[in-house]
Amino acid sequence: MSKICEICNKRPRCGNQVSHSGKRASRWWYPNVQKIKVKLSNGKVRTIKVCASCIKAGKIQKSVS
Repeated sequence: MSKICEICNKRPRCGNQVSHSGKRASRWWYPNVQKIKVKLSNGKVRTIKVCASCIKAGKIQKSVS
């Protein structure tokens, strides 16, 4: 399953995990992506992957059923 939001195109980011001593190890940060049923502008219902920040911001309209 790809971890990409279909609304804002947020995707995994890579970087370094830095310990207290300054030692570095590579790691990934993943967006909180949920599968959710969404009502589209043409009235159809579709399941898409949306990040939690888009859901909280109200960028989508959830489907009742």
